Amino acid sequence: MGEPASLAHQPAPQPTAQASPQQALVAGSLPVDRLARLNQRRDRPGLLQLAFHLSLLLGGGLLWGQALGQGPLAGPLLPAPLVLPLGLLGLLLLGWGLAFAFCAMHEAGHRTAFASRALNDAVAWWAGVLSFYNADFYRRYHQWHHRYTHQVGLDPELEDSPPTTRAAYLLELSAIPWWIGKVRGHLAGLRGDFSARPYIPADAVPAVRRSLALQFAVYGLLALVSLIGANGFLFWYWLLPLAVGQPLLRFVLLAEHGGCPFVADGRRNTRTTHTRMPLRRLMWNMPFHAEHHLYPSLPFHALAAAHRDLGPSLAVVAPGYLAVHRGFLANLAALAMPAPAADGQSCAVQPNP
Repeated sequence: MGEPASLAHQPAPQPTAQASPQQALVAGSLPVDRLARLNQRRDRPGLLQLAFHLSLLLGGGLLWGQALGQGPLAGPLLPAPLVLPLGLLGLLLLGWGLAFAFCAMHEAGHRTAFASRALNDAVAWWAGVLSFYNADFYRRYHQWHHRYTHQVGLDPELEDSPPTTRAAYLLELSAIPWWIGKVRGHLAGLRGDFSARPYIPADAVPAVRRSLALQFAVYGLLALVSLIGANGFLFWYWLLPLAVGQPLLRFVLLAEHGGCPFVADGRRNTRTTHTRMPLRRLMWNMPFHAEHHLYPSLPFHALAAAHRDLGPSLAVVAPGYLAVHRGFLANLAALAMPAPAADGQSCAVQPNP
């Protein structure tokens, strides 16, 4: 959750109704009338997607619970030989559901998942609790990422250098750096220390700090219940599954911008990745990532339709995540960032192919 020091002296951007620089680069790619139709916010697709995600969490939790000897599936409901394999499957499903709640938080954080702003904000906040993000902090952080996508010294997602060796690559996928960064960032936020985070303006600090305090009160309550019940609920049903689910999330997030040119052109600095429907559903359609960056106002359920129009203009489209990572492993050095320009602005240069 750390951010680059070069951002510290930049003024915090304010929301604007004007097209972003990335969207302006492809003005006309989506006809105005079609864009207006695709931009329509509706509750039904979001509720169906949310129901899918909650079902994954519930189903995974029930299966994992029977392996632990806890919950309604424990005991004679399942044949003994199936208890362990189905329990481990449940651990995976629960872990993926928790980790990929990040995608629910991301979409609802854009306030595009549902027609209701209140519903968007509630889903984003609770999804952040599940995935160990804070939605109120992330919304502001993410605004800068969209404004300065893949621009060295400006995009807060580039504070941590991409992995350029096999050891660094494996460490990245393990999510260990993510855990360390999250703990440090949350503790700083609880103290009200946003000095290195210019996208958190002074008037927003109290609200973000309250949000973090409330989030950790939820964790504290679950820890207390775990201690009173002597069942380790917080560890077995949240911390451990989230750790198990994180590597897959790191795997797909690395593909969003990794290896793309460090330029301001949204058609080139972001990758769209074709993948199977289950993963696309789990990610709330975020594999259509270039489309999302070019038109961040589009709801997740409109991205596939937008791809039919925008796809031919995109420079970085991959046939699958395995193909992306095979390319990474063949030349990890190509992920390296160029040095920032002297004025702290993006170098806007393309890495070696």
